[in-house]
Amino acid sequence: MNARIRIHSLIAGTALMVTGLSQTAQAQTTTLTMSSWVPPAHYVVKDILQPWMADVEKATEGRVKINLLPKPVGAPAQHWELARKGIADITWGNFTYEPDRFKSVWFSELPMMGNNAEASSVALWRTYSQFLASNDVFKGVTLLGTGMFGGGQFHHPSKVIDTPDDLKGQKVRMGGPIQKRLLEDLGAIPVAGPGTKAYELLEGGVIDASLHAMESVVNFRLDGKLKNHTIIPGGLYDASFFIAMNEGKFKSLSAADQQAIQKLSGEALSRRWGQQFDKQNKEAEAKLRANGHKFAQPSPALLDNIRKVRTAMLAELHKEGAAFGVKDHNALVGYYEQQYKALAK
Repeated sequence: MNARIRIHSLIAGTALMVTGLSQTAQAQTTTLTMSSWVPPAHYVVKDILQPWMADVEKATEGRVKINLLPKPVGAPAQHWELARKGIADITWGNFTYEPDRFKSVWFSELPMMGNNAEASSVALWRTYSQFLASNDVFKGVTLLGTGMFGGGQFHHPSKVIDTPDDLKGQKVRMGGPIQKRLLEDLGAIPVAGPGTKAYELLEGGVIDASLHAMESVVNFRLDGKLKNHTIIPGGLYDASFFIAMNEGKFKSLSAADQQAIQKLSGEALSRRWGQQFDKQNKEAEAKLRANGHKFAQPSPALLDNIRKVRTAMLAELHKEGAAFGVKDHNALVGYYEQQYKALAK
């Protein structure tokens, strides 16, 4: 073999080696899909999920990328199953969109559990880790984070809901089993409907009032309709959320990439969630006050009625706990409240 032939052979071999290395690198890149049921401009996507997605890509040195799908692959209530079945790799949603499946999480949505979303989101993550991670209903996914929205309140177009009589016969939009029970026991008429439909329901006279976190009054553009706000200390109710990944897909990643994702998730992602909801709620309340909206505290009689509903529901959940995989429901709630109190300082 002459020198020219040897040089050509060396160049060809080097090219094949480079091509092989490039293909190997490409093969090691995993692109995960995420399904979200709110618009891309919504702050849950823009300020919570997308920054976390970028952090994941950076922490894994580009080996794991997350692609936000252009539209959801199912209804909001289906998003746990979408992750569990691997139809989408990562999803998020509200636990009590499937109330029977996630009765173990109901406690977090009860009245007066706290209006600091950062503290409650992290407290829920710690409670899940301590008491619920081995519960059968969570099988099939790797839970990446939990979130709360910082307490919902009464909102009315024409009056402040102050006394028990102010609620009698009032048709109030609500979105979950805790809210339904609460309204019924307080003498109101619950009307099921998503928050996004509240304007339409108010405009059509279908409802007299609506339940929302403060941020939703502004973000759902209800501030032109709902101008009276009753603030229940600790929140009238709350909403519990998950960010979940298909368990098989998570386990298919390298140990290093799993560790990198877990470091950015769990308590860290739950904290990020809560911080954004706190920010949104604070900004919304400031805007409403600046625009002359009326804010009030409930009467002692109304507060007492709300506490009675909370006490009754806690007793029922404790009694049923074993049926949904929680042997000592009182211990679970006590732990959550202890964590919240420490975090909210």
